[in-house]
Amino acid sequence: MPSASSLQVVLLEDWENGGFALYLHWPFCQSKCPYCDFNSHVAAEIDQARWERAYLVEVDRVAGLTSGRVLRSVFFGGGTPSLMHPDLVAAILERIRRSWRTSNSFEVTLEANPTSVEAGRFAGYRDAGVNRISMGIQALNDPDLKALGRLHSAAEALKAFEIARRLFDRVSFDLIYARQDQSLAAWREELGRALSLAVDHLSLYQLTIEDGTAFGTRAAAGKLRGLPDEDLAADLYEATQELCENAGFPAYEVSNHAKTGAQSLHNRVYWEYGDYAGIGPGAHGRLTLDGIRYATDMPRLPGAWLERVEAHGSGGLSSEALTPEEQFSEFLLMGLRLREGVDLARLDHLKPAEFAMNYNGLIDSGHLEIADGRLRTSVLGRPVLNAILREILGA
Repeated sequence: MPSASSLQVVLLEDWENGGFALYLHWPFCQSKCPYCDFNSHVAAEIDQARWERAYLVEVDRVAGLTSGRVLRSVFFGGGTPSLMHPDLVAAILERIRRSWRTSNSFEVTLEANPTSVEAGRFAGYRDAGVNRISMGIQALNDPDLKALGRLHSAAEALKAFEIARRLFDRVSFDLIYARQDQSLAAWREELGRALSLAVDHLSLYQLTIEDGTAFGTRAAAGKLRGLPDEDLAADLYEATQELCENAGFPAYEVSNHAKTGAQSLHNRVYWEYGDYAGIGPGAHGRLTLDGIRYATDMPRLPGAWLERVEAHGSGGLSSEALTPEEQFSEFLLMGLRLREGVDLARLDHLKPAEFAMNYNGLIDSGHLEIADGRLRTSVLGRPVLNAILREILGA
């Protein structure tokens, strides 16, 4: 006989198991970091009143498609959203609250760079309704910050972080590791310092070299030296897990660590394969409408998006219905990133009838395990998640 949780998975539209969220993309930065492949652009002047009007038009459009839903979270990402004027953020959040019912644990996150100019806006963001700050600190020493193309110093970052701590109950910050010429001992010392500072959440990313970035170009020309080999990268990862676990910041996702009760609600909507609407240049989304799940995209160029909104009342949204096979693959790709893995009842519900999924070999090898009705990676499997996914999905 099916369990109560299994019946719930079948009776709900699948996205409801993950919830509904809103992502707003601010595409502008003061400079382009050499490792960044996000949709970010440098502009000398920004007409924030014009952008406000466009965002509000798009909020109204999405609200019309998703009327009656409960909104779980809002995330201002970028780019550098801390370049937005607080009045712009306030106007967007006011319109959002008028358009949807919000959950009791409604989370509003804004990504911020830790420069003194941007830190000066933090009180305005709090008053506008932001209740969580995510800071891109990236390193705690000046030489590595310079190598990463960051505009702030370590001292400036710490000062901005202290301002954020005073104003917000929830503050996360990012660090990049596996940097050029970084030793295991240096990373352990730096991470230990970060953990002593952290409020409730840390995002810790291994440096990856992406095509189309300045680092990608340098690497292709053989000019990006000092990157760790596979053995050192593995040691850096293991040290990260050990130190965070011992400090009460266990990994709940591949790159994210949090104290109990402090996980990012917004990012969990992605990982739990909920619905999220993307607003702004280059913003992606996943929306289920009339029982059909769509992948949505916006034009990447800020000017093109803005002009489309002004001329047509829409940013040029393109949408594509996802096949059952695509939904199943995305569900696994996202859900196995979480430490607790994916619900087996939901997995069976989403699995296409013709898909022959066999993960018994990975269980026998100790890379996957089943516990509490969920399929998840083991301690052995987490560092090789991509290889596990290729084997399961046959890609």
